[in-house]
Amino acid sequence: MSDLPRGWTRTQRISTAWPRSRFAAKRGGILGLNIGRNFDTPNERAADDYLTCLSAVYRDASYVTVNISSPNTSGLRELQDGTALQPLLAALKAEQAKLSQKHGKYTPLVVKIAPDLSVPDIERIARTLVEQRIDGVIATNTTTDRSTVGALPHGDEAGGLSGAPLREKSTAAVRALAQALDGAMPIIGVGGIMSGEDAREKIAAGATLVQVYTGLIYRGPQLVVEIAEALAQR
Repeated sequence: MSDLPRGWTRTQRISTAWPRSRFAAKRGGILGLNIGRNFDTPNERAADDYLTCLSAVYRDASYVTVNISSPNTSGLRELQDGTALQPLLAALKAEQAKLSQKHGKYTPLVVKIAPDLSVPDIERIARTLVEQRIDGVIATNTTTDRSTVGALPHGDEAGGLSGAPLREKSTAAVRALAQALDGAMPIIGVGGIMSGEDAREKIAAGATLVQVYTGLIYRGPQLVVEIAEALAQR
């Protein structure tokens, strides 16, 4: 994409490629797109980045993930705090309404939360999601907790930890969300799903849908088949 005009943002560069992408939602399937603030944008101006990204991806996305929980962007998780979360979501919902009119389609917004939250924090976030009429929630992102891998080589490396060590924390977050939301919106369960049984565990905890990331790397496409078969037997 080096032929694009000098000074274009990364979002602008990526969004121009989507219409010709073989993964575009118009070719079938579900295309979820993740948005967040830039690493050097202060949280006080985070909404500007989110709104820019939402406008860029809205037309092509099946749904948009509002990522406020990546541990790899310094300070990003502070947006989960009550004083920051409410105005951010209000701004995104207002922009969603405008873009829905512009493009003639309604693209749902789902919020992705951290696994390292306390139950009271999860309950507070759940109330805010309902108040702001958010369409769904993803539980969870990666964890900063190293208690399960601290004795392993490289166990103390910085960044988000995914895969099997995340499973119990993410499932606990799904369970707390399900209790707090009481069916108010779909919950997408993600984190440590390495088998069909892990996916069943997420659904049993209250998830409506599941996503896989690290498990897909280690298990490959066969994991998807195993999950589908396991969930069909519920």
